[in-house]
This record gives sequence, C-alpha cells and structure tokens, in this order.
Amino acid sequence: MKLFRRLSTARLLALVVSVVAAAAAASVGAIAAAGSSAQTPPPKRLDEALLDALRAPQPAGITARVRFTNHLLPSGALAGTGAPQGSALLSGGSGRLWWSPDGRGRLELQSSSGDAQILWDETKLTIWDSSSNTVYTLPLPSRRDGSTAKEAAPTLADVDALLGRLAGHVSLGAATPVSVAGQPAYTLTVSPARPAGLLGSLALAWDATHGVPLEVALSAKGQSTPALALTVTDIAFGPVSPSDLDVTPPASAKTVELGAAGAGGSESRGGSKVTGLAAVQAAVPFTLVAPDTLAGRARTSVRLLGGDRKAALVLYGSGPGGIVLVERAAGAATAGGPEAALPTVDVGSETAHELATQLGTVLFLERGDVSIVLAGSITAADAEAAARSLG
Repeated sequence: MKLFRRLSTARLLALVVSVVAAAAAASVGAIAAAGSSAQTPPPKRLDEALLDALRAPQPAGITARVRFTNHLLPSGALAGTGAPQGSALLSGGSGRLWWSPDGRGRLELQSSSGDAQILWDETKLTIWDSSSNTVYTLPLPSRRDGSTAKEAAPTLADVDALLGRLAGHVSLGAATPVSVAGQPAYTLTVSPARPAGLLGSLALAWDATHGVPLEVALSAKGQSTPALALTVTDIAFGPVSPSDLDVTPPASAKTVELGAAGAGGSESRGGSKVTGLAAVQAAVPFTLVAPDTLAGRARTSVRLLGGDRKAALVLYGSGPGGIVLVERAAGAATAGGPEAALPTVDVGSETAHELATQLGTVLFLERGDVSIVLAGSITAADAEAAARSLG
C-alpha cells in the first residue's frame, strides 16, 4: 500500500513525537474495544497480512476522527516553563485528520486552551499550537535517490526477507484480527529483542482492506498504558478538499525552526565533518566533558555541532539505551532558559534541572566552563548517577 511507503517509519514517528515535539489514545486494549461490533478480518500469518496491506489499492483520500493521548510527562512537569499547560500537544485531545495521495496531510487536535494543527507534505512538518501562538517547522528527509520511478509490487519473499532482518533487533507478535474505527483490522505488537532503555513496546493497527494505519501506541517498559498513542476512532475514504489540508497561522505567531541550518547540524571543515575528541576539543571554546565511559557505556562518538555558538555532541553506548551529552560554553547565554523552572536535583557539587518522563530523562547542568544537557532512555536515578560521575 502506497500510503505505508509515503508514511515511512521515520516520518510517522516524527509526526507522533512532534505532536509531543517535535518529538503522530487510551490504551493498547482500546484497539480491540473500538468498534467491537464490526466485522473482523480472517486470521492470517503476519507476512500475509503485511503483504495484503502493501498491495492494497491507494484510497483517493482519508478523512478521520482521531484521539491523541499523552501520558509521557507527569502532571505539572512543565509548570513555570512557559509551556502551554492546556495544550492538546501536552495533555492530549480529540480531533480530525485529513490525508491526500500527494503526500499532504493535516492533523487537528482540540483542547479548551486552543487547537493544535500539525501539517505535513513531502518536505516539511509544520506544527501550530494556538494556545501559545507558536509555529514550529521541521524539514523532513527526502528520498535518498530522488527518483519518482514506480516501485515494483512487493512479494511475499520481500516481506519475509524484511521480517528476517528485523528478527535480530525486535520481537514481533502475531497479526491479530480485530476491528478499529468500525473497520476490519489487524494489530501487531513490536518489542525490543535487546535491552532498549525504557522503551517497552510499539503497538500498530492497520485497516485490513485499505492497508491504512489506524493506531500507533508507544509504551514504556513495564507499563500497560501507552505513554503516547494516536488512534483513529472513525474513518471515511474519498477525495479530500484542498482547503482541509491548509491552515494559515496568524501573522502574530512566533516561528521556531527546528533542525534549521546552524541549529544543530554537524559542523564541517573543508567538506568533512569535525569528529573525534581531539579535533572537537580544538574547535570549541570550553573544556569538553567526555570520559571514556559513562554509566557503564563506552564513548562511541564525539562530533562538533554548528551554529553561532559551537557545541559538541558526545554519545555513549548505542541504540535506544545510549546516553547523549550536548555541551556548549557556560555563561549568561545558557542561563535563565525554560529549563530553569524544572525541578532541581543534586548531582555531586552541582544542582541540575531535571525532566523525567516514562520514556527517558533529561538533565540540564553546568560543570565548570561548560553547560551540559544529558539525555537518555534511562530512569531519573540512573541519569543523576551518570551526571555525578562526570566530575
């Protein structure tokens, strides 16, 4: 099904995470509960169900009702940071979704504090949060080969080969027949085959006739209720009016460009990236904090980040269980940001500001002449212990 190819994993996850963002319902059990009186599809092997979805004819368009639930952040976690507390992006909400075969889409989430609009096409994701009157834009990765050639129809052998490659990385459940939004559907639960930090499982549901995704639900380890979920509750197939795919924020809206040039991309010199501990240390005006190991993870990468103020990206471990350090020169430019309103914790001789979620922890601290952001899919206690060991 072409819609699955257009909504690649990276783009689908970008949509869901950006809704939190930028950073895509109740519980995984809601999949079976929604539309429980509707007909369910016949039992099929996972590879056969996936092949049918990939081969399904592309709809002329999609209009749907959706429900977004965000249990990622503890209640009041962002109080005082300036984040709109009633925003549907943070507290969840119901809304509508439109999709067109040309790759354009719009997701509208409603709340008492104002609607949130998420729009995307082949090149860009745009999020307008009316509760804060802020517009966020994020460029999306383009096709690597840049080609528009018609793709060959997948075969069962292609699907089996893909599942074989995934087998060493994730554990795949069966394709379970259910009904979602009144449509015959299949659900699939995917969980890491190896330790993956606090990530527990990803639940997916798709329409058995059209191959259209109907739910994405991401759960933390040991939790039965998803941290994030986007579920279709009602759906119709047919052409979508261009006006339903376009929303114009007011001229007074503040614009924040995520992933803009110089905002975090790797710095290059002479056409090559600046990497390695010695090279990055020579390029930044502060003393790098980059021990050989951190919380039992070996240092795997040191990279220079661009922008007006040079920064360094230091990685420990690999995969979802890794730890990231983003470092830049300390001083007035790094003080007084929204993170200053977050709860404080002692990490050795310093005090850090902490944002702890079901899926990971972020710490903001200063050590000597460097300001550090430490993040990972780890518990708050593990993040604090890692910060103390930086000394």
